[in-house]
Amino acid sequence: MSKSSNTTLIVLAFFSIYIIWGSTYLLNKIAVTELPPFMLASLRFISAGILVFIISKFLKLEIKITKKQLINTVIAGFLFLALGNGVVVWALRYVDSGFAALEISAQPLVVLLLMRILQGKKIQPMSIVGVILGVIGVYLLVSQKQVVNQEGSLLGMIMIFVCMVSWSYGSLFVAKSDLPKNYFVNTGYQMLSGGVFLLIASLFFGETWSLPTAWQGKTQLAMILLVVFGSVVAFTSFNYLLKFVSPEKVATSTYVNPIIALLLGWYFLDENVTGQSVAAAVILLTGVYFINTKKKIMIFSRFSNRIGRKS
Repeated sequence: MSKSSNTTLIVLAFFSIYIIWGSTYLLNKIAVTELPPFMLASLRFISAGILVFIISKFLKLEIKITKKQLINTVIAGFLFLALGNGVVVWALRYVDSGFAALEISAQPLVVLLLMRILQGKKIQPMSIVGVILGVIGVYLLVSQKQVVNQEGSLLGMIMIFVCMVSWSYGSLFVAKSDLPKNYFVNTGYQMLSGGVFLLIASLFFGETWSLPTAWQGKTQLAMILLVVFGSVVAFTSFNYLLKFVSPEKVATSTYVNPIIALLLGWYFLDENVTGQSVAAAVILLTGVYFINTKKKIMIFSRFSNRIGRKS
Protein backbone atom coordinates (compact mmCIF):
# COMPACT_ATOMS: atom_id res chain seq x y z
CA MET A 1 0.00 0.00 0.00
CA SER A 2 1.42 3.42 -0.97
CA LYS A 3 1.96 6.16 1.58
CA SER A 4 -0.73 8.36 0.00
CA SER A 5 -3.27 5.50 0.05
CA ASN A 6 -2.45 4.77 3.67
CA THR A 7 -2.90 8.45 4.56
CA THR A 8 -6.28 8.52 2.81
CA LEU A 9 -7.45 5.45 4.71
CA ILE A 10 -6.31 6.97 8.00
CA VAL A 11 -8.25 10.17 7.26
CA LEU A 12 -11.39 8.21 6.34
CA ALA A 13 -11.00 6.03 9.43
CA PHE A 14 -10.75 9.08 11.67
CA PHE A 15 -13.89 10.47 10.01
CA SER A 16 -15.67 7.24 10.90
CA ILE A 17 -14.71 7.18 14.56
CA TYR A 18 -15.27 10.93 14.93
CA ILE A 19 -18.59 11.46 13.12
CA ILE A 20 -20.26 8.04 12.90
CA TRP A 21 -19.46 7.07 16.47
CA GLY A 22 -20.64 10.49 17.61
CA SER A 23 -24.07 9.67 16.20
CA THR A 24 -24.32 6.29 17.96
CA TYR A 25 -25.11 7.99 21.28
CA LEU A 26 -28.30 9.36 19.74
CA LEU A 27 -29.17 6.03 18.12
CA ASN A 28 -28.58 4.08 21.34
CA LYS A 29 -30.63 6.62 23.33
CA ILE A 30 -33.54 6.20 20.89
CA ALA A 31 -33.39 2.40 21.00
CA VAL A 32 -32.85 2.01 24.76
CA THR A 33 -36.06 3.91 25.50
CA GLU A 34 -37.90 0.86 24.14
CA LEU A 35 -35.48 -2.06 24.42
CA PRO A 36 -33.59 -3.51 27.41
CA PRO A 37 -29.96 -2.27 27.25
CA PHE A 38 -28.06 -5.57 27.18
CA MET A 39 -30.53 -7.10 24.73
CA LEU A 40 -30.08 -4.05 22.50
CA ALA A 41 -26.29 -4.16 22.60
CA SER A 42 -26.21 -7.95 22.20
CA LEU A 43 -28.42 -7.95 19.10
CA ARG A 44 -26.42 -5.08 17.63
CA PHE A 45 -23.03 -6.75 17.91
CA ILE A 46 -24.09 -10.31 17.10
CA SER A 47 -25.92 -9.06 13.99
CA ALA A 48 -22.90 -6.97 13.00
CA GLY A 49 -20.54 -9.92 13.51
CA ILE A 50 -22.68 -12.20 11.36
CA LEU A 51 -22.89 -9.50 8.68
CA VAL A 52 -19.12 -9.12 8.68
CA PHE A 53 -18.57 -12.85 8.13
CA ILE A 54 -21.19 -12.97 5.35
CA ILE A 55 -19.42 -10.11 3.57
CA SER A 56 -16.03 -11.74 4.23
CA LYS A 57 -17.26 -14.94 2.65
CA PHE A 58 -18.55 -13.02 -0.37
CA LEU A 59 -15.20 -11.22 -0.73
CA LYS A 60 -13.39 -14.54 -0.26
CA LEU A 61 -11.43 -13.30 2.74
CA GLU A 62 -9.60 -15.76 4.95
CA ILE A 63 -11.56 -16.04 8.20
CA LYS A 64 -9.54 -18.84 9.78
CA ILE A 65 -7.41 -17.59 12.67
CA THR A 66 -5.04 -19.08 15.23
CA LYS A 67 -6.04 -20.06 18.75
CA LYS A 68 -4.03 -17.16 20.18
CA GLN A 69 -5.74 -14.70 17.86
CA LEU A 70 -9.13 -16.08 18.85
CA ILE A 71 -8.36 -15.63 22.55
CA ASN A 72 -7.16 -12.07 21.93
CA THR A 73 -10.28 -11.15 19.94
CA VAL A 74 -12.49 -12.52 22.71
CA ILE A 75 -10.62 -10.41 25.28
CA ALA A 76 -10.88 -7.35 23.04
CA GLY A 77 -14.57 -8.00 22.45
CA PHE A 78 -15.17 -8.06 26.19
CA LEU A 79 -13.15 -4.90 26.93
CA PHE A 80 -14.49 -2.84 24.02
CA LEU A 81 -18.01 -4.06 23.44
CA ALA A 82 -19.37 -5.98 26.43
CA LEU A 83 -18.02 -3.71 29.17
CA GLY A 84 -16.79 -0.70 27.23
CA ASN A 85 -19.98 -0.21 25.21
CA GLY A 86 -22.78 -2.37 26.56
CA VAL A 87 -22.71 -0.74 29.99
CA VAL A 88 -22.75 2.71 28.36
CA VAL A 89 -26.02 1.74 26.68
CA TRP A 90 -27.33 0.75 30.11
CA ALA A 91 -26.21 4.11 31.57
CA LEU A 92 -28.07 6.01 28.84
CA ARG A 93 -31.28 5.20 30.68
CA TYR A 94 -30.14 7.66 33.35
CA VAL A 95 -28.16 10.34 31.50
CA ASP A 96 -28.56 12.30 28.26
CA SER A 97 -26.70 11.08 25.16
CA GLY A 98 -24.66 14.28 24.92
CA PHE A 99 -23.69 14.09 28.58
CA ALA A 100 -22.52 10.48 28.24
CA ALA A 101 -20.33 11.38 25.27
CA LEU A 102 -18.89 14.40 27.05
CA GLU A 103 -17.97 12.39 30.14
CA ILE A 104 -16.20 9.79 28.02
CA SER A 105 -14.10 12.60 26.56
CA ALA A 106 -11.81 12.16 29.58
CA GLN A 107 -10.66 8.84 28.09
CA PRO A 108 -7.42 10.23 26.58
CA LEU A 109 -6.28 11.09 30.10
CA VAL A 110 -6.83 7.49 31.17
CA VAL A 111 -5.01 6.21 28.08
CA LEU A 112 -2.00 8.42 28.74
CA LEU A 113 -1.84 7.42 32.39
CA LEU A 114 -2.14 3.72 31.56
CA MET A 115 0.62 4.06 28.96
CA ARG A 116 2.80 5.71 31.57
CA ILE A 117 2.02 3.10 34.26
CA LEU A 118 2.01 -0.05 32.12
CA GLN A 119 4.47 0.85 29.36
CA GLY A 120 6.61 3.54 30.95
CA LYS A 121 5.95 5.86 28.02
CA LYS A 122 6.81 9.51 28.55
CA ILE A 123 3.84 11.86 28.29
CA GLN A 124 4.50 14.72 25.86
CA PRO A 125 4.01 18.20 27.36
CA MET A 126 1.47 19.31 24.77
CA SER A 127 -0.50 16.09 25.21
CA ILE A 128 -0.75 16.91 28.90
CA VAL A 129 -2.07 20.36 28.05
CA GLY A 130 -4.67 18.82 25.74
CA VAL A 131 -5.83 16.32 28.34
CA ILE A 132 -6.03 19.01 31.03
CA LEU A 133 -8.27 21.05 28.75
CA GLY A 134 -10.41 17.96 28.25
CA VAL A 135 -10.74 17.40 31.98
CA ILE A 136 -11.70 21.05 32.50
CA GLY A 137 -14.38 20.65 29.85
CA VAL A 138 -15.78 17.56 31.55
CA TYR A 139 -15.79 19.35 34.91
CA LEU A 140 -17.81 22.20 33.43
CA LEU A 141 -20.28 19.63 32.20
CA VAL A 142 -20.78 17.49 35.31
CA SER A 143 -20.79 20.42 37.74
CA GLN A 144 -24.10 21.68 36.35
CA LYS A 145 -26.89 21.42 38.94
CA GLN A 146 -29.46 20.18 36.43
CA VAL A 147 -27.19 17.23 35.67
CA VAL A 148 -26.12 16.40 39.23
CA ASN A 149 -29.68 16.55 40.55
CA GLN A 150 -31.10 14.28 37.82
CA GLU A 151 -32.34 10.97 39.25
CA GLY A 152 -29.88 8.12 38.69
CA SER A 153 -27.28 10.42 37.11
CA LEU A 154 -24.58 9.64 39.69
CA LEU A 155 -24.85 5.90 39.09
CA GLY A 156 -24.83 6.50 35.35
CA MET A 157 -21.69 8.65 35.61
CA ILE A 158 -19.86 6.01 37.67
CA MET A 159 -20.70 3.20 35.26
CA ILE A 160 -19.64 5.28 32.26
CA PHE A 161 -16.29 5.88 33.98
CA VAL A 162 -15.83 2.12 34.39
CA CYS A 163 -16.57 1.69 30.68
CA MET A 164 -14.04 4.39 29.85
CA VAL A 165 -11.27 2.61 31.76
CA SER A 166 -12.14 -0.69 30.09
CA TRP A 167 -12.06 0.86 26.62
CA SER A 168 -8.76 2.63 27.34
CA TYR A 169 -7.06 -0.57 28.50
CA GLY A 170 -8.53 -2.38 25.50
CA SER A 171 -6.91 0.16 23.18
CA LEU A 172 -3.48 -0.60 24.65
CA PHE A 173 -4.13 -4.35 24.58
CA VAL A 174 -5.18 -4.40 20.92
CA ALA A 175 -2.27 -2.22 19.81
CA LYS A 176 0.21 -4.85 21.03
CA SER A 177 -1.72 -8.11 20.57
CA ASP A 178 -1.58 -10.79 17.90
CA LEU A 179 -4.89 -10.31 16.10
CA PRO A 180 -6.28 -11.37 12.69
CA LYS A 181 -4.33 -9.52 10.00
CA ASN A 182 -7.48 -8.52 8.14
CA TYR A 183 -9.12 -5.67 10.06
CA PHE A 184 -12.57 -6.58 8.76
CA VAL A 185 -12.30 -10.17 9.97
CA ASN A 186 -10.85 -8.94 13.24
CA THR A 187 -13.93 -6.77 13.69
CA GLY A 188 -16.21 -9.74 13.04
CA TYR A 189 -14.65 -11.89 15.77
CA GLN A 190 -14.71 -9.05 18.30
CA MET A 191 -18.34 -8.24 17.48
CA LEU A 192 -19.48 -11.84 17.92
CA SER A 193 -17.57 -12.39 21.16
CA GLY A 194 -18.74 -9.09 22.64
CA GLY A 195 -22.30 -9.85 21.59
CA VAL A 196 -22.20 -13.26 23.29
CA PHE A 197 -20.96 -11.71 26.55
CA LEU A 198 -23.82 -9.22 26.39
CA LEU A 199 -26.30 -12.01 25.62
CA ILE A 200 -25.19 -13.78 28.80
CA ALA A 201 -25.57 -10.53 30.75
CA SER A 202 -29.06 -10.01 29.34
CA LEU A 203 -30.16 -13.49 30.38
CA PHE A 204 -28.51 -13.12 33.80
CA PHE A 205 -30.43 -9.92 34.53
CA GLY A 206 -33.68 -11.41 33.25
CA GLU A 207 -34.33 -8.94 30.47
CA THR A 208 -37.46 -9.43 28.38
CA TRP A 209 -36.70 -10.03 24.70
CA SER A 210 -38.91 -9.10 21.77
CA LEU A 211 -38.87 -9.56 18.00
CA PRO A 212 -37.81 -6.66 15.74
CA THR A 213 -41.27 -6.76 14.11
CA ALA A 214 -42.73 -5.60 17.44
CA TRP A 215 -40.44 -2.57 17.69
CA GLN A 216 -41.35 0.98 16.74
CA GLY A 217 -40.14 2.17 13.35
CA LYS A 218 -37.60 4.58 14.84
CA THR A 219 -36.12 1.78 16.96
CA GLN A 220 -35.81 -0.50 13.91
CA LEU A 221 -34.04 2.26 11.95
CA ALA A 222 -31.72 3.04 14.87
CA MET A 223 -30.72 -0.63 15.13
CA ILE A 224 -29.97 -0.89 11.39
CA LEU A 225 -27.76 2.21 11.52
CA LEU A 226 -26.01 0.95 14.66
CA VAL A 227 -25.25 -2.42 13.07
CA VAL A 228 -24.08 -1.24 9.64
CA PHE A 229 -22.35 2.05 10.35
CA GLY A 230 -21.82 2.23 14.11
CA SER A 231 -20.48 -1.32 14.32
CA VAL A 232 -19.17 -2.65 10.99
CA VAL A 233 -17.81 0.56 9.43
CA ALA A 234 -16.68 2.54 12.47
CA PHE A 235 -15.30 -0.36 14.52
CA THR A 236 -13.31 -1.67 11.55
CA SER A 237 -11.88 1.84 11.18
CA PHE A 238 -11.04 1.86 14.89
CA ASN A 239 -9.14 -1.44 14.70
CA TYR A 240 -7.29 -0.19 11.62
CA LEU A 241 -6.19 3.01 13.35
CA LEU A 242 -4.89 1.18 16.42
CA LYS A 243 -2.27 -0.49 14.25
CA PHE A 244 -1.08 2.68 12.48
CA VAL A 245 -1.70 5.50 14.97
CA SER A 246 -0.78 5.77 18.66
CA PRO A 247 -3.58 4.88 21.13
CA GLU A 248 -3.71 8.39 22.60
CA LYS A 249 -4.33 9.83 19.13
CA VAL A 250 -7.13 7.33 18.46
CA ALA A 251 -8.60 8.21 21.84
CA THR A 252 -9.13 11.79 20.69
CA SER A 253 -12.34 10.55 19.07
CA THR A 254 -13.79 10.88 22.57
CA TYR A 255 -13.26 14.63 22.26
CA VAL A 256 -15.08 15.00 18.93
CA ASN A 257 -17.86 12.47 19.58
CA PRO A 258 -19.41 14.66 22.32
CA ILE A 259 -19.81 17.61 19.96
CA ILE A 260 -21.69 15.44 17.48
CA ALA A 261 -23.72 13.75 20.23
CA LEU A 262 -24.57 17.07 21.85
CA LEU A 263 -25.86 18.60 18.63
CA LEU A 264 -27.83 15.52 17.58
CA GLY A 265 -29.34 15.07 21.04
CA TRP A 266 -30.40 18.70 21.08
CA TYR A 267 -31.86 18.61 17.55
CA PHE A 268 -33.64 15.23 17.59
CA LEU A 269 -34.36 14.59 21.29
CA ASP A 270 -34.70 18.16 22.60
CA GLU A 271 -31.94 17.51 25.14
CA ASN A 272 -31.00 20.66 27.05
CA VAL A 273 -27.81 22.36 25.82
CA THR A 274 -26.70 25.08 28.23
CA GLY A 275 -24.10 27.77 27.72
CA GLN A 276 -21.85 25.88 30.11
CA SER A 277 -22.16 22.76 27.95
CA VAL A 278 -21.20 24.77 24.87
CA ALA A 279 -18.15 26.15 26.71
CA ALA A 280 -17.18 22.61 27.67
CA ALA A 281 -17.46 21.51 24.04
CA VAL A 282 -15.19 24.34 22.85
CA ILE A 283 -12.55 23.47 25.45
CA LEU A 284 -12.72 19.78 24.49
CA LEU A 285 -12.11 20.55 20.82
CA THR A 286 -9.15 22.70 21.80
CA GLY A 287 -7.80 19.69 23.65
CA VAL A 288 -8.02 17.66 20.43
CA TYR A 289 -5.86 20.24 18.71
CA PHE A 290 -3.13 20.09 21.33
CA ILE A 291 -3.03 16.29 21.48
CA ASN A 292 -3.15 15.73 17.73
CA THR A 293 -0.76 18.42 16.47
CA LYS A 294 2.83 17.18 16.23
CA LYS A 295 3.99 20.58 15.02
CA LYS A 296 2.99 22.17 18.28
CA ILE A 297 4.80 19.48 20.20
CA MET A 298 7.98 20.13 18.24
CA ILE A 299 7.76 23.88 18.83
CA PHE A 300 7.18 23.36 22.53
CA SER A 301 10.13 20.95 22.72
CA ARG A 302 12.45 23.42 20.98
CA PHE A 303 11.30 26.18 23.32
CA SER A 304 11.94 23.92 26.33
CA ASN A 305 15.40 23.02 25.03
CA ARG A 306 16.32 26.68 24.63
CA ILE A 307 15.24 27.42 28.18
CA GLY A 308 17.27 24.46 29.36
CA ARG A 309 20.41 25.67 27.56
CA LYS A 310 20.00 29.20 28.96
CA SER A 311 19.64 27.93 32.48
